[in-house]
Amino acid sequence: MEQTKEIVSIEGSVENIIFKNEDSGFTVMELGYQGDLLTVVGELYGVAEGEEVKLSGYFTSHPQYGHQFKALTCERNLPATANAILKYLSSGALKGVGPVTARRFVERFGDDTLTVIENEPERLLEVRGITERRANQIREEFNKIFGVRAVMSFMAQFQILPIYSIRVWRTFGSAAIEIIQDNPFLLCSNGIDLNFSKADEIRERLGMSEVSPHRLFAGVVYVLRRNTFNGHTCLPLDRLAQTAKELLGVDLALVEEIIGQNISEENLILVTVDGRDFIYLPQMYRAETFIAERISMVQSFFPDNGQNWDKRIDALEKSTGKTYAKNQRRAIATSLSQGLMVLTGGPGTGKTTTINAMIELFKEEGNKVVLTAPTGRAAKRMSEITGCEAKTIHRLLEVEYTTSGEVRFARDERHPIDAEVIIVDELSMVDVTLFESLLRAMKLTCRLILVGDANQLPPVGAGCVLKDLIDSECVTVVELNEIFRQAAQSLIVTNAHAIVSGETPDLRKRDNDFFFLPCQNQMMTAATVVDLCNRRLPKSYGYSPVRDIQVLCPTRIGEIGTEQLNRELQQVLNPKSPQKTEAVFEAKVFREQDKVMQVKNNYDIPYKTDQGEQGAGIFNGDIGFIEEIDRPSSTIWIRFDDRVAEYSFDQLDEIELAYAVTVHKSQGSEFEAVIIPLFGNHKKLYYRNLLYTAVTRAKKLLILVGQQQSVAQMVANNRKTLRYTNLAYFLRKCNGILEE
Repeated sequence: MEQTKEIVSIEGSVENIIFKNEDSGFTVMELGYQGDLLTVVGELYGVAEGEEVKLSGYFTSHPQYGHQFKALTCERNLPATANAILKYLSSGALKGVGPVTARRFVERFGDDTLTVIENEPERLLEVRGITERRANQIREEFNKIFGVRAVMSFMAQFQILPIYSIRVWRTFGSAAIEIIQDNPFLLCSNGIDLNFSKADEIRERLGMSEVSPHRLFAGVVYVLRRNTFNGHTCLPLDRLAQTAKELLGVDLALVEEIIGQNISEENLILVTVDGRDFIYLPQMYRAETFIAERISMVQSFFPDNGQNWDKRIDALEKSTGKTYAKNQRRAIATSLSQGLMVLTGGPGTGKTTTINAMIELFKEEGNKVVLTAPTGRAAKRMSEITGCEAKTIHRLLEVEYTTSGEVRFARDERHPIDAEVIIVDELSMVDVTLFESLLRAMKLTCRLILVGDANQLPPVGAGCVLKDLIDSECVTVVELNEIFRQAAQSLIVTNAHAIVSGETPDLRKRDNDFFFLPCQNQMMTAATVVDLCNRRLPKSYGYSPVRDIQVLCPTRIGEIGTEQLNRELQQVLNPKSPQKTEAVFEAKVFREQDKVMQVKNNYDIPYKTDQGEQGAGIFNGDIGFIEEIDRPSSTIWIRFDDRVAEYSFDQLDEIELAYAVTVHKSQGSEFEAVIIPLFGNHKKLYYRNLLYTAVTRAKKLLILVGQQQSVAQMVANNRKTLRYTNLAYFLRKCNGILEE
């Protein structure tokens, strides 16, 4: 049997389930095929021993386990003979039916056992030990499994992966097939997330018109949803209509008509700002308007009583031995007198000192202070600099997920966070939907202090909360702009401020924390980066190559992009070894001790902390180290700081090697030493805020490697990422600055 990627169909009986992940459906099983046992792997939700299956996929060869079949789709047929039914039921396929009960059923009903369970459950009472309640439970469990099986068979004809079938069943239940036949574009909805083009293929095969209202509306929604990944909470009407027209291949008039119709039905929201029409999905509209309304309410709950806080701040200076600058004192006083404030400032301006002063005075007042940040690394850093526990926003809100896979939080307006003061760090990383959820979980009597650097990159998600709050001029903003003496001695700090001011650092000037190493080409740049990580920095500074040093790249592709550098760094920092187990996913090789990053939020991944607590959820940007790879169970254990998460092999598309990461992925993190390779002139990738963000990730050492001209051009390129948002407008409206 030769390894091939050619898609073929095979049929056989499920003889043995070796491994099964009940949540994801990932299964390793043995299939009776052509007189032998064939190992099959794939997302095969609900498949049980004794079933007859038709699989679509390809043959492959595993370096340790030999020939395998990678199943992409699965059509299941329930067993028809008494012996097959006995094996099927004895395997635990039906909850509540074990080997003893299975044998009694088959002895009584023979080949008709499954028909009786499905259509005549009252006859199960003929079997000793079966009550009416238990008979109904068995039928319900059978119908649930039968429903999933039917959905998987229906979806398999369109070459849809089983994971989507599971999502469809969880979302629509027993009516799933009829619902999808009526409107296949519901497969693009939240919780299922099939791409539009695949849903359109299904539409065509079902014979639905290309000008069907379902298709036209789905195209419009797809454009809006796709653009949330570009940071937009809305789109101008004219741009939306034109983009949807090109996607759908229909007349513009039809697109405009469907948009107008769905505005009337409130499936889309129209907002006019400064004479320009913007279209929102309801979720994004609710997020921005709620944020504006809640901020206005929080501010009204704490009217400034004019109290002079100077004496309290003077006493704090005396007790701590610190002297606070003018704007630091203003920030501290504002936090005590108002319901909401924004604290901004670059590196070395004293944000940490100011936050610690606020915490101390709030605690003196008897207030419970809660600290939070958007990422695990940012929360950990916040804990280290304050000496107080800080949680990620998701953990603070107690993230949960529904059976359809949608995210929700246990903390909300009915079950608010127990706090009188909440301090949020790294606000520049927080998108509108997460910020909305945080505000919903706050008591109206809770103060909110928002901390961030407005010159950092905007969040990965939709919106630009920090920028919009500042631009609205509706909230009190205190900017710390004085660089303190100790920080001023650092070239990392002074050069970061120079960059954000549009001044190119003097790269000829060398100090103990900021260096520039010139290179003649990209190949030499990459080689220098690898040598710095592997030899020079560990030798000169004693740094761990993987735990202390981080390579930050503007791009993923090319000789100095993350993909190529990760391959080269893995070869020298964690080379192949008989003592290290490997897992291969597509073209990526992961081995024990590799440094990896989670690249998407996954609320289902289980973990266990060093204290023995269990939980679930690993988030975009979390960096960890592979502790163990177990091939027989297709499981990988990855350590993220104080917790170890358990991954199945089918989740390997959610992690990447992290010896080198993009600047965007590094937001919220700090590293002992940072290396930044720069070469060439890429206007869309090389711009000032990106360089500033990268430089400010370094705690003790920053090395730029490459071309001096690239650094200068990057500083000069003050390109701002355009994001369509209207939060600032809604804030001004709520505060009565705009006319109705």
